[in-house]
Amino acid sequence: MPKKLGIHAGNRVLLDGAPAGFALDELPADVVLHRRNAPGLYDVIVLFCPNSARLRRRWPALHRLTPPAGALWVAWPKRASGLTTDLDEAGVRAFALANGRVDVKVCAIDATWSGLKHVIRVQDR
Repeated sequence: MPKKLGIHAGNRVLLDGAPAGFALDELPADVVLHRRNAPGLYDVIVLFCPNSARLRRRWPALHRLTPPAGALWVAWPKRASGLTTDLDEAGVRAFALANGRVDVKVCAIDATWSGLKHVIRVQDR
């Protein structure tokens, strides 16, 4: 999973709102993993959003915590997960585009969560 999320040796990574028991196995060397914000920027952030209210609430702060070339993943519950949500891929994509980021990759984070990777457009960095 770390490779799929674009996590490389020496990266600072934030798992914001990760569910209990969620773990990233086999992290590259010297990765610093946080589950709560700490001072400084993160190379990769994974924002777990069970609903659009959390996405709207957390996005502004997390958007500012990535460097220009950093990645902000938004994860939402898959339809088959059994979790109730008002989010889907199209809604997450539209929200990010309206808020300064473009999606560049989609993946299954695990059996429950799907994710879209968002970056700042190269010309806007």
